[in-house]
Amino acid sequence: MHEKIIILDFGSQYTQLIARRVRELNIYCEIHPWNKCPELNENTKGVILSGSPFSVRDAASPKPDLTKIKGKLPLLGVCFGAQFLASNFGGEVLPSTIREYGRANLSFVDQENILTKGMSEGSQVWMSHGDTIKNVPAGYKVIASTKDVEFAGFEVENEQTFGIQFHPEVYHSTEGTILLKNFLVNVCGCAQDWTPDSFVEETVARLQEQIGDDSVILGLSGGVDSSVAAVLLHKAIGKNLHCIFVDNGLLRKNEFVSVLESYKGMGLNVKGVDASSKFYAELKGLTDPEAKRKAIGKVFIDVFDEESKLVKDAKWLGQGTIYPDVIESVSSSGGPSATIKSHHNVGGLPDYMKLKVIEPLRLLFKDEVRRIGRSMNIDENILGRHPFPGPGLGIRILGDITPEKVAILQDVDHIFISSLKEDGLYDDVWQAGAIFLPIQSVGVMGDERTYENAVALRAVSSTDGMTADWCHLPYEFLAKVSNRIINQVKGINRVTYDISSKPPATIEWE
Repeated sequence: MHEKIIILDFGSQYTQLIARRVRELNIYCEIHPWNKCPELNENTKGVILSGSPFSVRDAASPKPDLTKIKGKLPLLGVCFGAQFLASNFGGEVLPSTIREYGRANLSFVDQENILTKGMSEGSQVWMSHGDTIKNVPAGYKVIASTKDVEFAGFEVENEQTFGIQFHPEVYHSTEGTILLKNFLVNVCGCAQDWTPDSFVEETVARLQEQIGDDSVILGLSGGVDSSVAAVLLHKAIGKNLHCIFVDNGLLRKNEFVSVLESYKGMGLNVKGVDASSKFYAELKGLTDPEAKRKAIGKVFIDVFDEESKLVKDAKWLGQGTIYPDVIESVSSSGGPSATIKSHHNVGGLPDYMKLKVIEPLRLLFKDEVRRIGRSMNIDENILGRHPFPGPGLGIRILGDITPEKVAILQDVDHIFISSLKEDGLYDDVWQAGAIFLPIQSVGVMGDERTYENAVALRAVSSTDGMTADWCHLPYEFLAKVSNRIINQVKGINRVTYDISSKPPATIEWE
């Protein structure tokens, strides 16, 4: 087992950013809800307490049991985490007279302290809290301050326990990486040896031990996650991996043929299954987004169940689940998470399926998956592909789904994506696609009045899909694409561009 850092999540919007910063330093870490701390062993090098939307003064706020952590392992409290370390051990936290949000500058830094060594006076930090520490417990020493926040950072004497009331993981904290590296390397003693090559080596060995001589069925999509999962499994079990690429009738234009072609030469055993008629039959008349997702998921399961029976000793279903899927399915409060959308690859399989799930990538972020892929020399055309939703165009057609609507949207999407590539914009975009809107509008073509469909184009920039900004594509480009779509796609007379960010909007419309 690799050495690791545990991050206890109290519901902060920045928790995943902490994890990303830790991993960027080649140190493995895991996020767990604050009340579901895993067993700590010799591989656990330290613990980080995240921020939270709660106030430590609220009766309902999280109150973790730190008995096995504080004073025994290196511990860093960030924002709420720091305030909990103060208030729960004899200090005082009060509402701040000045709400502390946004940029601030450190007016004092203890440059001899192991946590803040290398940081400079005046260093910009990012604050995000409405409370502040008024008094710290006995034995707590101030190591950083701003003009408004005396206890911006503290150390507990005779312990490897620290707290900071700013967010070092945020880009606006200009020396945040110095502080995190000090904690992770100099305090926790992490070796910084968690690399793509080490991940591949450890994962292949674990898969071999877990799977043995059994066969694995893996659903390929042509995307990054399933492709990297396939190559990892292939390295581990070779010919015992059976890949299936299902045409659900909701793929991009010509994608069934082009994806099968892209896997040639990779040594994978890939079978294409055209099940589009089954999906269309199950989706007929459905308009509710959740109902459509569930119908698509059900047919996928049925197809894989049928195909698994044709493979001798098939005991496992491989999936390309990645870490954001897992995290979004777990509530930081320990209670039931609100259903934003189903069809994340989590939650297991129906009882009638006799396959166990195996997920080689479930602890990786998307950009880490790409790095792993590059270390295994996977074709850059596959690694550079935009994410595409599992339910495909089924959730990009608002309302009911028909083969006619799919054909129209495939043509629109093809023009948009190919234009991004032709103009050298594709690699600057995290994800792009077109949405078939459930409205018609009046238009004029030649001398005739038209009453036809409208589409929305969507392009976002992101690192891992957890947050996203709409892409500021050039007006000239958007005008060219709009013109091509209206002139070349029969049935479309209006093109719009979505300028919503996530949050509050999601990347997909359904």
